[in-house]
Amino acid sequence: MIRIGIDLGGTKIEIVALDRDGRELLRRRIATPPGAYHDTVAAIAALVAAAEAELGCRASVGLGTPGSPSPRTGLIRNANSTRLNDRPLQADLEAALGREVRLANDANCFAMSEAADGAGRGARTVFGVILGTGVGGGVVVDGRLLVGANAIAGEWGHNPLPLPGAEDLPLPACYCGRHGCIETYLSGPGLAADHRRHCGGGLDAVAIAAAAAAGDAACEASLQRYEARLACALAGVINLLDPERIVLGGGLSILERLYRNVPARWAAHVFSDQVCTRMVPAVHGDASGVRGAAWLWPAR
Repeated sequence: MIRIGIDLGGTKIEIVALDRDGRELLRRRIATPPGAYHDTVAAIAALVAAAEAELGCRASVGLGTPGSPSPRTGLIRNANSTRLNDRPLQADLEAALGREVRLANDANCFAMSEAADGAGRGARTVFGVILGTGVGGGVVVDGRLLVGANAIAGEWGHNPLPLPGAEDLPLPACYCGRHGCIETYLSGPGLAADHRRHCGGGLDAVAIAAAAAAGDAACEASLQRYEARLACALAGVINLLDPERIVLGGGLSILERLYRNVPARWAAHVFSDQVCTRMVPAVHGDASGVRGAAWLWPAR
């Protein structure tokens, strides 16, 4: 059985085909059409048709998308690619392709990929974390994606930051309409905004990390605040899910210091006499989203 995965982003659409053992058979990428919603549906259908023609067979199709389908209406909600919101994306793709399509949030696809054959392989419970422009998460238990009754399992980025202190105030406004969301502190823009509040200037997350490595005391302090917040936020996940492995993806996951410093800090907040949870970087990197979409179908 060949499985096709598609990663639908705001600027690009990527497709991959995997065999039953997870070996990559094909990968293509195109720019996301700048026009109407239906142009995006047509582009995805054309990608699948071209891939199947090249492979010489019909495949299962999984799609990773920003936002998630509402279990009540089936319409996409909470997508930062706003043209998808309030659209029946899954139903439209199924009509265009003439088959069932499995659809999941892009963070869920990341978690699924890393649990299946990445950094979480062999672990019974995996929490996949995206630390990038936004903050997302996904939960995989015994090889199965946990979606939840409201289809929001793993959406820890829009929980409030635990135990905010004086250095965390005032609580930053989040695009979701709330204040003090984890995402407003732990995303790349969140780190840059925190540094700006404390030190001024316009450094982005990459520049802050580079300056800290070069000995800049203010940037080092910003990264230490970031690590303390990440440790506290992930401790809440450990207390609730007790995952064997936490896998980091997104742009900030490349900071090697996180894998030393965050576990050293989270023990103070975990309700246990020991913490066996391991925090590791993703194996498949940027490819995890598209691979995870393919893994939405079992290898049978």
